[in-house]
Amino acid sequence: MWILFTFLAAFMQAWRNAFQSKLSKEVNVAGVTLARFIWAGSIAAVYLFSLHQYQPAALPQFSADFWGFVIGASSMQILATGLMVKLFKMQNFAIGAGLAKSEALVAAILGVFFFGTQLSLLGWIGVVVGGLAVMLLSSKQGFKQLSVKTVMLGLACGSAFALTSLWVREASLTLQESFTHRAAWVLLWVISIQTIVLIAYLIAKDKSTLSALWQRPKLTVAISVASCIGSIGWFSAMSLQAVPYVKTLGQVEVFFTLMIAALWLKDKVKINDVAGLVLIAIAAILVMWS
Repeated sequence: MWILFTFLAAFMQAWRNAFQSKLSKEVNVAGVTLARFIWAGSIAAVYLFSLHQYQPAALPQFSADFWGFVIGASSMQILATGLMVKLFKMQNFAIGAGLAKSEALVAAILGVFFFGTQLSLLGWIGVVVGGLAVMLLSSKQGFKQLSVKTVMLGLACGSAFALTSLWVREASLTLQESFTHRAAWVLLWVISIQTIVLIAYLIAKDKSTLSALWQRPKLTVAISVASCIGSIGWFSAMSLQAVPYVKTLGQVEVFFTLMIAALWLKDKVKINDVAGLVLIAIAAILVMWS
């Protein structure tokens, strides 16, 4: 089940990133980040309501730990999304999205040291191979020509996404319901907090960005829909399985990303990208076997 949810998440996230990459050419970082959340809250609420209609359950008890994890995850995801948009502006779409996939390796390290995550030997090999793939994708002309600035930004982005995922899983584990209900509740609160914070910031500092999003309704809605469906997949998978496994398998997103980049955004796919994809495929197989 966690594998199916991860594939759904990876596919939808690839499209969300593509839509965000296109919007980033017309709207600033804060606006592109808000586009991810602005309509997603309504979709998340409908999804949660539908779950309770299909499988009735009592309302959960939200502990202080739950709110701490949710607020932390909300903050880190806003930061991570902003950093990823900056990556899109520095590199082409495929490379930017590839660098953000350093999340899996960072999540494994942080998870083992601070969150009690346990990985098998095969799992560790898969995570490391996936990390090598990310390094390869971040290079234009091989490892000798790695851009330090771009790699550091990519690692910061991946680290913020990793903390988001780890805290989302911890928030989910504080609840007692089924994994689908737990994931849906965490999703609703995370998106709600993010939307309120970003809208309040833009109203106070940059109302023109809100107008810019309003003038691009189709692209904004597409980003929110793809983001919410992808988050349902991620949150559900992470309610069932350790974050490093989910995120390493989730690197199959780069397959979808390169297809979209080549066919829709007309970015050029290079030999390094293909080699990185092969390593990601190996990493995904190792993680599933483990």
